[in-house]
Amino acid sequence: MLSRRVASPFTTPILTATIAMIVILGLLDISYEQYSAAKEWITSLLGPATVALAVPLYQNREMIKERLWPTAFGLVIGTLSTILSAVWISKALGLSETIQATSAVKAVTTPVAIEAVVLIGGDPALAAAFVISSGIFGAVFGPALLSFMKISDPFSRGLGIGTVSHGIGTSQAVVEGPLTGAVSSVAMGVSAVITSFILPWAYPLLQL
Repeated sequence: MLSRRVASPFTTPILTATIAMIVILGLLDISYEQYSAAKEWITSLLGPATVALAVPLYQNREMIKERLWPTAFGLVIGTLSTILSAVWISKALGLSETIQATSAVKAVTTPVAIEAVVLIGGDPALAAAFVISSGIFGAVFGPALLSFMKISDPFSRGLGIGTVSHGIGTSQAVVEGPLTGAVSSVAMGVSAVITSFILPWAYPLLQL
């Protein structure tokens, strides 16, 4: 209701719901362990919700096929840029090698990030936090930044959001329209695959 009445990146449901949950749990002194057990039935719905993203994907399959090669090129460049920028910024700030490694997986979905980060010496728990933060940041500021850069094409917007902010960003992309959501879901999945393949050998090269 708030996001419908007040159009702003800061009223995105992903952000406001997260803040509301933190405040409620804090005021009621509910521990994470208690909250975690109670939310399992909601978490179990993530699987069907993710599968449901295939519906707009199927409906827009012809347009995606038409732009296959530009899409593949954009996904590879976007994924590499995300990894490189995260690691180099961490190094420039003098952060530990563990944080540098963990930041490299911030743009992929949590299950992939947790497994991939182990291969390069990162922290799985910290990786989950980075992924969630990155997703919320992308969902909140991604659409606004794309609009500021005058990128209005639904296909391009979905590709950008899905590549850098995985499922959380994709949930916001779906709000923009079925094509944007479909492309974002493709970008989310393919970028995770690309990261899984290139990260184990690319990350050591960044440390030279």
